[in-house]
Amino acid sequence: MREALIYEKLTDSRVRCHTCQWRCRIGTDKLGVCGMYQNNGGILYNLNYGRVSAVAVDPIEKKPLFHFFPGSDVFSLGTLGCNFQCKHCQNWEISTAEASAAKFGCREMSAKEAIEAAKRSQCQGMAWTYNEPAIWFEYTLDCARLAKENGLYTVYVTNGYSTPEAMDTIGPYLDAWRVDIKGFSDAFYSDLAKVIRWRNILDVAKRAKTKWGMHVEVVTNIIPTMNDDDEQLSGISRWIHDELGELTPWHVTRFYPHHRLRELPPTPISTIERARDIGIKAGLKFVYVGNIPGHKDENTYCYSCGELIAERIGYQTRIVALDGSQCRNCGARLDFRVKSGDDQSG
Repeated sequence: MREALIYEKLTDSRVRCHTCQWRCRIGTDKLGVCGMYQNNGGILYNLNYGRVSAVAVDPIEKKPLFHFFPGSDVFSLGTLGCNFQCKHCQNWEISTAEASAAKFGCREMSAKEAIEAAKRSQCQGMAWTYNEPAIWFEYTLDCARLAKENGLYTVYVTNGYSTPEAMDTIGPYLDAWRVDIKGFSDAFYSDLAKVIRWRNILDVAKRAKTKWGMHVEVVTNIIPTMNDDDEQLSGISRWIHDELGELTPWHVTRFYPHHRLRELPPTPISTIERARDIGIKAGLKFVYVGNIPGHKDENTYCYSCGELIAERIGYQTRIVALDGSQCRNCGARLDFRVKSGDDQSG
């Protein structure tokens, strides 16, 4: 348990949490929406500091991040709980767990121990993933600071619902913001995740890129009958193009029945391909399909000369024609984040 960093004290021992966009007003002995911040006598505490439910060495492509240190391994940590209640959550066993379960289903890992484990595993970076990283904000901040001191890159795999205050606190220590833009309507976000102020996600994603210089990639899991209409897909792709830039990767991924959406069928591949076409027509240079192993549109091609830049099968990546962040063939800027001075081609 650790005192929260971003909150205010109100009257009658109440507090207001400012870690995420819910900005919960919490009475004494009560919990916020995420279930991981509790008011104890007028002081807000994070209940899951250093309690790790999942740890793995993952390829960075699994996050998915395709233009960020391709082919590298990232030390990945998750905890319990979430500030969303997504019907299709792939990790619902941990995202729906209560704080009390952390005592039994998690291992304790200090920030220093996490860094040491990442280095022993020969990872190039650290990611907070599997569930929403903002709900153990204090721990991710401590880890990110140490990671940067030890030459590791840092990644948030996030639903994007952090506040600007939280973004500005951790911003100096984060390199990549892999954010879900799940849909593009009030009705969809309310139905899927019981979220009402979803447009703040867009503002914070833009802040990550423009104020803090983070590498940003966007994921949309396309769910039949819910967010597969042209209006939402066009809205997402136009926003990415206009606010994050035409070189920002957009991953359109195939939904499979899970959690509380088991009655829906998997997304037709034709729908994913239509979504990709919508993104390309909106002016995006890199729109990738996901959850369709072996599909040609997992690969990166130069938008200028058509050269194959990176070939991907599943999470395996073969760099073909990348010179730093440029196409080796024509010199076009591809907006890859790689180690300075590296020629990644092989």
